[in-house]
Amino acid sequence: MNIVKENTSDLTAVLKVNISEKDYTEKVENVLKDYRKKARIDGFRPGKVPTGLIKKMYGKGILVEEVNKLISESLTNYIRDEKLNILGEPLPTENQKTADFDTETEFEFSFDVALAPEVEVKISKKDKVPYYEIKVDKKLLETHTDNYARRFGEFKDVEETTDNEMLTGNFVQLNAEGNVLENGIKAEEVKITIEYIKDEEIKKSLAGQKVGDVVKLDVRKAYPSDSEIASMLRIDKEVAKNVTGDFQFEIAKVQRFDKAEINQELYDKAFGKDIVKSDAEFKAKVTEEIKSNFVRETDYRFLIDAKEKFVQKINPELPTEFLKRWLTVANEGKFTAEQIEEEFPKFEDDLKWQLIKDQIIRDNEIKVEEKDVLEAAKEVTAAQFAQYGLANLPDEQLEQYAQEILKKDNERRNLYEKKFEDKVVDFIKDSVKLDTKEITVEEFQKLWETEEKKDKKKSK
Repeated sequence: MNIVKENTSDLTAVLKVNISEKDYTEKVENVLKDYRKKARIDGFRPGKVPTGLIKKMYGKGILVEEVNKLISESLTNYIRDEKLNILGEPLPTENQKTADFDTETEFEFSFDVALAPEVEVKISKKDKVPYYEIKVDKKLLETHTDNYARRFGEFKDVEETTDNEMLTGNFVQLNAEGNVLENGIKAEEVKITIEYIKDEEIKKSLAGQKVGDVVKLDVRKAYPSDSEIASMLRIDKEVAKNVTGDFQFEIAKVQRFDKAEINQELYDKAFGKDIVKSDAEFKAKVTEEIKSNFVRETDYRFLIDAKEKFVQKINPELPTEFLKRWLTVANEGKFTAEQIEEEFPKFEDDLKWQLIKDQIIRDNEIKVEEKDVLEAAKEVTAAQFAQYGLANLPDEQLEQYAQEILKKDNERRNLYEKKFEDKVVDFIKDSVKLDTKEITVEEFQKLWETEEKKDKKKSK
């Protein structure tokens, strides 16, 4: 077996794979022997079917399969051994002659390949990239302070309803005359919150009610969603679809949610005993937290701007026609040629950035170690727990959950890629001149709206 590489341009080549009879004969014979042992054909005992008959029945299919395996293995080994940095995957040449497996014993298969361009990445303080810092203004500080008050607030029993209390009580279905329906739907200790009821008249009817009061309401008007009714009445969704009319609701408990006061008790619950001891320290802590929360977003924005700058500056040449053809083949049945053409500019920019990023990693010997990935997994775990109000978990517990994440190959691979990207971002931040701009959250969000419009324009 022999492979010859012929360059067709600076960025494309043809790999010609020549396969002779001796390359596949033994493999085909071994498969035929295995077929003969397992074949079950009427008139012959197991394992005694004549070899000629097996060859006649299965020989061509086996030959095709083994030759295809040889092609795949030889291409993979050749690309690895010759250290070819290719883009996409090898594609059969468009003028490839169809092999005649009935009469031919030697074959030549040709494959087009795209070669990654050589990329020279020069980054210095002459390169200026915007870096946005979120301004922690009064409004943002008040919003986050209110979030803490809500997070550590609680429901308290009250005597009478107004407009947003949570009621606990028992539902009983009524008939058309307003009497309890025999064998009707019943649900005990159901919790409903007045402000989430959809019908304004029903909301008004619940104002001024007390524990022990019995009210009548149309659950279909109060909650038009079948899912909500099914969940509230603890019935099957299919049954809920047919629920109409009034229900009796006997109020067993009235509770109002009170936000926590911003005081030492809240400070201790939120940050640990005596970590924060004053209003000024609390505001400083929240301000620090806000800035920390936005670092990931501002770094990601920096990555977008750095990508745009260096893709335009370096602008590696790509074998465009090959890549479009490869995308068409790879996504056959998923996307039309028109869709691929429309999305190609974005794909092209992403590929150019990947080449630039890989070159930065090689030039600067950037490495990601297992401990880096473990820390990333712990950050993911901590963020997940924080969503449920569980902060400051012990490191041992975080690591235990992180190790579970890393057992999933896909998660591990994504975290490795993320850490490489983080390190590239850090390298670029250290290497360029940061054009630091302090902006509000609203202004920061508008940047993304502008980015979205830019992407749409590029696709047209």
